[in-house]
Amino acid sequence: MAAPETASPQTTRVEPAPWHQLPVEDVLAALGGHPDGLDGSEAARRLDAQGPNELPKARGRSALRRFLAQFNNVLIYFLLTAALAAAVLGHAVDAAVIVAVVIVNAIVGFIQEGRAERALDAIGDLIAPVAAVVRDGRRLQLPVRELVRGDIVLLEAGDRVPADLRLIRARRLLIDEALLTGESLAAEKHDAPVAAAAPLAERSSMAYSGCLVAAGQGAGVVVETGVATQIGRISSMLQSVTALSTPLLRQIDAFARRFTGFVLLGGAALFAFAVLARGYDWVEALIAVVALAVGVVPEGLPAVITITLAIGVRRMAARNAVIRKLPAVETLGATSVICTDKTGTLTRNEMTARRIMTPSHRVLAEGAGYAPQGALRSDSADDVAAVAACAGVFRCGLLCNDADLLQAEAGWQVMGDPMEGALVALALKAGLDPGHVRSEWPRLDAIPFDAAYRFMATLHRSPDGESVVFVKGAAEALLARARPSAAAPDWNARIDEAAAEGERVLAFGVKILAPGTASLDFADLEDGVELLGLVGFIDPPRAEAKAAIAECRAARVAVKMITGDHAGTAAAIARQLDIADDPKVATGVQVDALTDDELRATVEGVSVFARASPENKLRIVRALQANGRIVAMTGDGVNDAPSLKQADVGAAMGIKGAETSKQAAEMVLLDDNFASIVAAVREGRTVHDNIRKVISWTIPTNGGETVAVVLAILAGFALPMSATQILWVNLVLGATLGLVLAFEPPEPGVMQRPPRAPDAPLLSPFLLWRVVLVSALLAGAALGIFFHALGRGDSVETARTMVVNMFVVGEIFYLFNVRYLRSGSLSWRGALGTPAVNLAIVVLVAAQLLFTYAPFMQAIFDTRPLSLADGALIVAVGVGLMLLLEVEKAVMRRLRWFEDLA
Repeated sequence: MAAPETASPQTTRVEPAPWHQLPVEDVLAALGGHPDGLDGSEAARRLDAQGPNELPKARGRSALRRFLAQFNNVLIYFLLTAALAAAVLGHAVDAAVIVAVVIVNAIVGFIQEGRAERALDAIGDLIAPVAAVVRDGRRLQLPVRELVRGDIVLLEAGDRVPADLRLIRARRLLIDEALLTGESLAAEKHDAPVAAAAPLAERSSMAYSGCLVAAGQGAGVVVETGVATQIGRISSMLQSVTALSTPLLRQIDAFARRFTGFVLLGGAALFAFAVLARGYDWVEALIAVVALAVGVVPEGLPAVITITLAIGVRRMAARNAVIRKLPAVETLGATSVICTDKTGTLTRNEMTARRIMTPSHRVLAEGAGYAPQGALRSDSADDVAAVAACAGVFRCGLLCNDADLLQAEAGWQVMGDPMEGALVALALKAGLDPGHVRSEWPRLDAIPFDAAYRFMATLHRSPDGESVVFVKGAAEALLARARPSAAAPDWNARIDEAAAEGERVLAFGVKILAPGTASLDFADLEDGVELLGLVGFIDPPRAEAKAAIAECRAARVAVKMITGDHAGTAAAIARQLDIADDPKVATGVQVDALTDDELRATVEGVSVFARASPENKLRIVRALQANGRIVAMTGDGVNDAPSLKQADVGAAMGIKGAETSKQAAEMVLLDDNFASIVAAVREGRTVHDNIRKVISWTIPTNGGETVAVVLAILAGFALPMSATQILWVNLVLGATLGLVLAFEPPEPGVMQRPPRAPDAPLLSPFLLWRVVLVSALLAGAALGIFFHALGRGDSVETARTMVVNMFVVGEIFYLFNVRYLRSGSLSWRGALGTPAVNLAIVVLVAAQLLFTYAPFMQAIFDTRPLSLADGALIVAVGVGLMLLLEVEKAVMRRLRWFEDLA
């Protein structure tokens, strides 16, 4: 036993055994407390020594710093340098476009991520502003921040617990601890010590800061305040979690560094060659090289990627998944593990009476949730006789009950306790009219449920005038009061049978009292209760969750259930949902016993983690990430906030989720449904596919131009395009075709392939091959057209006009090819295009007609009108390019090279 705290702030704090394990007297002695409370002077001294009972505020970055951080990217640096160079060289339009793209990209990122640092403030909001405290023997209302260890706090229904308390008195006390444990039902509380190894959800002698008192009254001594509380520890964990860079951001950053280095080295080499080997004037050579560098940089790529992500956000919102941070859209596509809560996410969060067991029969109730729909079926041949044998259980469940069912637009809703609501639904399934039965059996008296004796009893007058007591409660509580019967079955075996299926079991009994009895006392129920039967309750799985999990398994995305519920209940739900072929279960206590390395080795093989604490959840996510996994994590409580922030994609529940969890997450599920996160993964894969299409279309556009111009400088012939024409091609293609691939629908089989590797480069071997091949084909076609025009005697201006149109037409046909990277594009669906594609082509064709034939455009870009035959030749070459690329795609699929290169 530790000594009481001393007065000196410098005294080292000596911890006793876990507070929940100690008797009340020992807790008070260790804290120097008293049932009449601390005196004011002692409380003031402790407040000075311990500090206020509050959580630290998050130290957020200023708005200016967050905005400037959006520019911290190598590609952005290069684009800004290119914009400056373009402006110095007189290319004001191109410089303005580049700067506009950079600024728009920064604004979008700033808006999407602006509220990401409010999670700790949201936790602070859970602490009640005032508390009822006993000091100097008097009841006082004090600010919560003034509470100290040793204070006596009084609790009533509706209060929020102001600090971590060791209960010293509890009367029918129920506390909703879902924000810490994930339990869907309020926890029963009493003042008796519990085992030291009891997990958080089973520490019935404790009340934790931030939790809501659902019913009853109690009092407790403050054992922890501020950051030392359970919710404070979560706050500290949340501060320790560092924001992760997403796969897309890492890939773009790596690509930007490599691409910038390549352009700088290539430009320097080309400048040196032009001056030293070709005799160019150095100013003229510098202008040409900088113009070419401006042309080769895909300045529109960040904006198009941002637009692609934004379209993904809009599509996900239509699927009830709201994205708070833009890059999370693409990260979802790389997800290889989904860690999910059970209650309300995989299940309906609606208790359902599923199994009825009497001495002679077993009956299963069909249906799910509170809707009174579903047949009652026996395991024997005679359903009618079995249901009739259960009549006493149905009546007891309906009368020893304070709940009602109401039918609303949103469905059937319970007014009262969820399990009692399930009993009303069960009675309706059995054909009973609750109002009629309750009027026939008027209630005379009642003993409310209390955690100390774990049952509820109601006294009724039967239709024939008898005084009848109906009792429901924990099976062990009623078995202890049941009268012996030779015909009684092995009730314990039946309880184990229901528990093996993950069901919560209630027992039901009846006792006839002396005629005329109008009041009820505990002594009336000491013994002689006739046990009518048992009912097993379950929170049934969502029908759509099983299909979503099957889709995950097909996509090779592992699903791991992490819940605060019992291991048996969680395992039963996992089996029903087919989370794994043979779902293995680990408890929070087992996780605590593992080192980080042992957890890394274990976590892959475990499908269900039960009785998991916030620390367990955080360690599990980190272990998966250490194994190279991209982790999506769902959660709803404050206890989930650290793991939501740690996960690559945190998905908070929008309906029952705490504000803290929503602020820590990248995504909010509006319907709290697991199927919605799977739909978001599907959309994330589509977004990544579209980004790959954007890249594989954009870079060859610039690459083809660059190859053609570089070859001209190296070989010493006239440039096939002027610098102004290069800028026109980039501008007109980027403003039209460069955007449409962001709107592409999913390709077939998007959820039948494994997740991509998190370390896969942005330019995979396949895309790199495509960039080289298409750049060479476009450059070859352009130079072929150029020399064809010169060879027949056309002017250089006419030849350059044909080259510009060749690039535009070639990119149009290449767009149709790249819309389907994994399958053929020569189909009716492929030919029709999307509305975005068709509109862009119309705009692009109109712009090219102006470029070629409008006098003012001819003056600006030095172009010449082309004949119909020239136009037909260009289109024919474009068709040939597409057919050639379709053949290449088919060969790669046939030889299975695509899988190796993708």
